[in-house]
Amino acid sequence: MSASVVARAGTRLPAPQVRAGLSASVGHAARAQFAFRASTWTGIVGCALQVVLVHLVWTAVYGGRSDVAGVAQGDAVTYAVLGVLTTTVFQPFAFDSLLGRLRTGAIAFDVMRPISAVPVALARQLGGAIGQLPAVLTALVVGLVLGAIALPGSWLSGLAFLLSLTLGFVLSLLVNFTVGLVGFWTLETGGAFIIYRMLAQFSSGALIPLWFMPDWLSGTLTLLPFSAQVFVPLSIYVDTAPGWHTAGAIGLQVVWVVLIAGLASLVWSRAIRRLVIFGG
Repeated sequence: MSASVVARAGTRLPAPQVRAGLSASVGHAARAQFAFRASTWTGIVGCALQVVLVHLVWTAVYGGRSDVAGVAQGDAVTYAVLGVLTTTVFQPFAFDSLLGRLRTGAIAFDVMRPISAVPVALARQLGGAIGQLPAVLTALVVGLVLGAIALPGSWLSGLAFLLSLTLGFVLSLLVNFTVGLVGFWTLETGGAFIIYRMLAQFSSGALIPLWFMPDWLSGTLTLLPFSAQVFVPLSIYVDTAPGWHTAGAIGLQVVWVVLIAGLASLVWSRAIRRLVIFGG
């Protein structure tokens, strides 16, 4: 991203300064995840425990059957375990940092800084996600030890999965940021995030893979941006025969990234007009 894009109009900071500023925001947000040692260890243990429970539940659901609704047991368990890891690092349902900065008035300083508040806010979200990596890596080891995570369906599936996962992460950041902008109108995003969390957890396939839903429902949810965050990458991972349908799914992710980025830009331009700095 060029300096002219992320710097406020009229400032045009040199690209190295822009990168340094954004890197500092990422690092600060990542370190903030470890500010409370008890919370950090709770997150690590909790993520690992989730993997164990998910593995046990899905194994019990299948029982002695090799497949359910045409989905093999190994694929379902792998999907469910990777779903835990994905949603942990993506934090698609976490409260945006904008809420606290709006309440305290710190958003005013964000707007006045040479670097636009938008990439800084996204950088903070990225740092928060990086801060979840110790928990995710620990849970990944637990999953591998349990034999709950199989290899990708094919080498091509593995490569496509990495691309799709990256797009899903970008989309997650953009949607989370856009929902957080509601605070410019309400100064309270709790309700908006509760609705978003309920809708996103179900529609993304994070709780129940879309494979097990009725055709009319899964077909509808596949077209929404939520499924592009979780279901698409994970379904690609377990796909043993990737093809044009894989390219189509990734293409839809790209479309959603562009659309949500445009929506976020529009909402931000409207939101910033409503910003009132008390005291002058």
